Amino acid sequence: MPLIRIDVIEGRSDAEIQTLMDTVQDCAVKAFEVPKTDRYQIVTEHKPGRMCLLDTGLGFERSERMVVVQVFSSPRATTAKTQFYRLLADQLEANCGLDPKDLLISIMTNTDIDWSFGFGEAQYLTGEL
Repeated sequence: MPLIRIDVIEGRSDAEIQTLMDTVQDCAVKAFEVPKTDRYQIVTEHKPGRMCLLDTGLGFERSERMVVVQVFSSPRATTAKTQFYRLLADQLEANCGLDPKDLLISIMTNTDIDWSFGFGEAQYLTGEL
């Protein structure tokens, strides 16, 4: 059950945002082997100039179409993470026309105690999940 935050610059249509979200979910299901119904996504749109994503010395420039995907998740194998990176770059290019250089992905790992799905309960710890 990853929680996925997606940051973009304003200007995409509702249909484009939905395709972006659906594509990210499909890649998470495939790479992390989570159920399709484990879908927790938040999209934040920023005004132009409010996102700065340099290349860390890799020698490329990003466009205003850049996308940041942050995944908060229980521990995942290196192979699952790298599969997610590749799938997401390929599928966002195919489904959304996103240049792979405009994609930044970060995965933050946490554990069962770090989740409450409601009611102030830690469902992983109580055995509900």
